[in-house]
Amino acid sequence: MATPQKLKAWEHAKTLAVECTRVARSFPPVEQRALADQLRRAATSAALNVAEGASRASYRENRKFLDTARSSLKETRAILEISRDVGYVDSSTFARLEARCDEALKTLYGLQRYVEARIAEGAARRRV
Repeated sequence: MATPQKLKAWEHAKTLAVECTRVARSFPPVEQRALADQLRRAATSAALNVAEGASRASYRENRKFLDTARSSLKETRAILEISRDVGYVDSSTFARLEARCDEALKTLYGLQRYVEARIAEGAARRRV
């Protein structure tokens, strides 16, 4: 696999993590150890799992980390929706972060498809 810095999925997930961390700082003090912390952890987890998956020697191992990254992105989006609904994130900030999350999910999906194709190729070669 490529180094994480060369992957679009990593770039998008990292940008989202940085922006979510900045937004989480603006949450009220009562939420710093709850919703804000969960937002930071979920967004950061997505980026870190893409990076860790890229460092794995096998595509099968990589797939596990990409699946976890996808779940973390979905969690990030849910937290952003809740944060918007309770008034911690305004509509324009939510729209910007939602778009970043969508972009991260799209590029991650493309990377997952690539990894799945490599796994299928390996399985086909073993059958021959």
